[in-house]
Amino acid sequence: MAHDVPAGPSGPTKLVIRNIGLLLSGALENPILDADTVVAVDGRISAIGKLKDVDVEGATTVVDAAGTVLAPGLIDSHVHPVAGDWTPRQNQLGWIDSTLHGGVTTMISAGEVHTPGRPRDIVGLKAMAITAQRCFDAFRVAGVKLHAGAPVLEHGMTEEDFKELAAAGVKLLGEVGLGGVKDGKNAREMVAWARKYGIQSTIHTGGPSIPGSGLIGADMVLEADTDVVGHINGGHTALPDREIRCICEGCRRGLEIVHNGNERAALYTLRTARELGQLERVILGTDGPAGSGVQPLGIIRMVSMLSALGEVPAEIAFCFATGNTARMRALDVGLIETGRAADFVLMDKAQHSAGKDFLESIQLGDLPGIGMTVIDGIVRTDRSRNTPPATKVPAVV
Repeated sequence: MAHDVPAGPSGPTKLVIRNIGLLLSGALENPILDADTVVAVDGRISAIGKLKDVDVEGATTVVDAAGTVLAPGLIDSHVHPVAGDWTPRQNQLGWIDSTLHGGVTTMISAGEVHTPGRPRDIVGLKAMAITAQRCFDAFRVAGVKLHAGAPVLEHGMTEEDFKELAAAGVKLLGEVGLGGVKDGKNAREMVAWARKYGIQSTIHTGGPSIPGSGLIGADMVLEADTDVVGHINGGHTALPDREIRCICEGCRRGLEIVHNGNERAALYTLRTARELGQLERVILGTDGPAGSGVQPLGIIRMVSMLSALGEVPAEIAFCFATGNTARMRALDVGLIETGRAADFVLMDKAQHSAGKDFLESIQLGDLPGIGMTVIDGIVRTDRSRNTPPATKVPAVV
């Protein structure tokens, strides 16, 4: 079991990252920033600009980006944690740390449903959700921000239960449909209660993924009216195209595309969102750990796949895994803006990629080489042990 690390800086810090070759903002409206330096004070971004124009005096850490690309730390919108850095679904240790090496600095739980003996009674499910929220708030594997404590809906829950959960710090619902509530009418009422108390919701979409789950089609998705349409491309089995289009056109909620889903349906969803002029709704997750295993490079693979096969500029595809999710999930990460948390991934095109530069290499379908991750202004990893080697690598100087 990996040991927890300090959630943030232990004292005053000033991080300067200079000599940035390309700065991706995470924002669809302005995905590339004209800057070569980022400064973070006490874990938050304080300045973005040209080296000659920003205050770099008194830095406690200086990183020479060596001409590499800096982007917001990637966000996985759909994970299923259980206990620390262990997943019983595959009996594997270290999946969170390994995913950090794939550039992911923030994760969102879609329910701790793989917990052996998961309680189904109201008292038990609330206790488990509050425990998960507390544990992952205190236990930061390699510094990764994992937002957990996401109870699934069971019959018998009342408005008071959601009020109690929110008061205890629970801010998420697990996938609607993975618990006993599998009809749109009851789900909609409970989702509304959750929303009233600031708890965000998502729904299982498509065919069953594990024993106990079931088919959830467009009618229930639209009736339940969750904040996020979870794995709209199926987890693993996708809905027919006509139902995916019905969902895209019938609501303005988040359209979550996952790695552990149907890739053709993922591309169909992307094309539909683009036709509607609503790319800001597209967010990315892995839906792991799951029966298909752990995917430490799942988010970066989705960025590359959607760019290459979905014919989306690479700088836009990165927004799906950063700023889009941050805005939809009300997070203070995912965008390179002053005042936000200083969570970054530094990367470059992989050695021997056919692309002439970083962006072209992504649009050709290659994975980047990750050279460094930063969370709360602290360097957490150097060169990734999981990605292909980068052409250029940043260094702490």
